[in-house]
Order: sequence, then structure tokens, then C-alpha cells
Amino acid sequence: MVNFIAGLALLVIGAELLVRGAASLARRLGVTPLLVGLTIVAFGTSAPEMAVSIKATFAGQPDIAVGNAVGSNTFNVLFILGLSALVAPLAVQAKLVKIDVPLMIAVSGALWLMSLDGALSRWEGMALFAGIVVFTVASIRLSRRTPTPGGGDGGPSADPAPRWPVARLAGQIIMIIGGLGLCVLGSRWLVDGAVSLARTLGVSELVIGLTVVAAGTSLPELATSVVAAVRGERDIAVGNIVGSNIFNILAILGACATVAPEPVIVSPDVLAFDLPVMAAVAVACLPVFFTGYRIGRGEGVLFLAFYAAYVGALVLMAVEHHALDEFSTVMLWFVLPLTALGLGGSVLAAWRRHGLRHARNDAS
Repeated sequence: MVNFIAGLALLVIGAELLVRGAASLARRLGVTPLLVGLTIVAFGTSAPEMAVSIKATFAGQPDIAVGNAVGSNTFNVLFILGLSALVAPLAVQAKLVKIDVPLMIAVSGALWLMSLDGALSRWEGMALFAGIVVFTVASIRLSRRTPTPGGGDGGPSADPAPRWPVARLAGQIIMIIGGLGLCVLGSRWLVDGAVSLARTLGVSELVIGLTVVAAGTSLPELATSVVAAVRGERDIAVGNIVGSNIFNILAILGACATVAPEPVIVSPDVLAFDLPVMAAVAVACLPVFFTGYRIGRGEGVLFLAFYAAYVGALVLMAVEHHALDEFSTVMLWFVLPLTALGLGGSVLAAWRRHGLRHARNDAS
């Protein structure tokens, strides 16, 4: 337990240093806040997941490696976005709806398809990792071509990037390297503590990876998105989550499968339940984001309620409780259809508002 708590603390501190240093360097480049959220902040806050999953892969614990990444994606959308929207409704840029969220859905589906044979091979890992390189390069190029309200094409301001003293630049680099080091050390303690906790409680490593480890390594994303929402940095709050989910699949699982001595095993439980839930959550983002390009408090409450239901299902499955069948029936035949109808109605209302807006513009 001591190792687990100390590991979490080091991960959070390391991620904070990493994000601060990387974000400072990004500001020097003059890129948009959305790009910072999708790349620098998202990749930085996903460093704990990367460290934990790679460590677990080499330790022969594929359930923690895969469960951490998959569980983090579900936690990021349902809990972090839900809580952030509850704190302050989040505006969503059209680029997220047209490009980044569909990409998150596509890579979630690709991971599910690749895992159908029960493992991720080295070639599949290399293909996934190549995807994060393409995504990063394309995001930067698109950001530099897109004009922003504050000024030129390259970012929020037309002013050239400030000249920084060498000492300050060195300080940012030291923060990045130090943050990465703390993340690696923290990941070792966290995995050791999680495995020990799982054995003590008699809970499977998969459930620990999908819940405790996934939520713990997502604390940097949680802190970043909530603080960004409070401060009005909505692009960073939402971009952080979408970018982290893309990174978790392409970079983390891609790297794990690439460097692992053997194919990374994907358990039948993940295939039957957790991957479909992750993919469904990614798909649910599109209509929610599309309705007025914002995530309101109502959607935030809905996301949090579904995360509570997801954790409840995991616990019931872990203890093989007799109430699992009734719980599944209620979710499948009542809750999910009602949610789908609600989202569908919101999309139709958004289309209607969009059509009326166009009609008024044409009339004028």
C-alpha cells in the first residue's frame, strides 16, 4: 500500500513538471491552445500510463498493461470530461467534431479489431505507433494553416515568439527530463503496489488495472482538465482528453506491442466487455460534442452516471454477484436505449437549429 500511494504521488508530481516544461516550450512556438491540449498536454499527462503499461508489459502482466490504457480512456471521457463539464460547460471547436473525435472513434475501433485474435502482435504495435507520429505531424501542420482570432496563421498571436534566456530554456528542459524520470520511478512503485493490492484483496489484476491503476494514472488529466475548465481554457480541457485517448491507443499500446518480447495478450474479458465499452464511449462523444459544439452540465451528469455504472459492473463481475444479470438487463434494455433516444433527439434539435440559422442568413 505504501508503494502504491508513493507511486501515485511521484506520477502526479512528475507529470506536473513534464506538462509545465512542455507547455512553456509550446508557447514559444506560438501554436494554438487546442493543439497544445491535443499534443503537448495530452502526451505529457499520458506519460504515467505509458510508463505503467510498458513496465507491466516487461513484468509479464499484460492485463495491467492493456487494462490501464483501455480503462484510462473510459475514465477520461466519462469521469474527467463529465466532472469538467459539471464545473463549467465546455465549448468544443468544430475541428474536434470533424477531425479529432472521428479519429478517436476510428483508432478505438481499430484496436478492437486488432485484438479479436486475443493478442497484439509486434507488427500491429508498429502500425499503431506509426499512427501517433502521423497524427502529431498532421495536427501541427493543420494548426499552422488555420487562422486564429488573435492574429496570424501560426497561432494565437501574430507576434514573433519571445526570445528566452538560455538559463530559462535549460530550466524547461530539466523540468521535462525530471518529470519523465519521476514518472518512470513512480510507475514501478505503482505497478508493484497494485499487484500486491490485487493479491491481498483477491481481486484480479485486470480489474485493478481497469479501475485503480487507470484512475490513478489519469489524475494528471483530471487535474489539468478541471483546472483548465475553471480558468476558461476550454480548448485545453477538451483537447487534453481527446488527445490522451488517441495517445493511449496509438502510442502506449503501440509501444507495448512493439517492444514486448511476445505478443501482448488481450484477455477475453477485455474483448467481451471493456473494449466495446471504450469504443461505445468514444462514439457517444460525437453526438454530445455535435449538439451546439458544447458539453453542458446535463451531459456531464450523464457521463458521471455511466462511469459509476461501468465501475459497478466491473465490481459485480469480479465478485460474480448474482445481481449482475439483473444489472445487465436494466442497462441493456432500458438505460442505453433511453440514452440513445436522448442523444438522437439532441442531434435532431441541433440539425434543426442549424437549418433555421441558414434559412435566416439566406433571407437576410
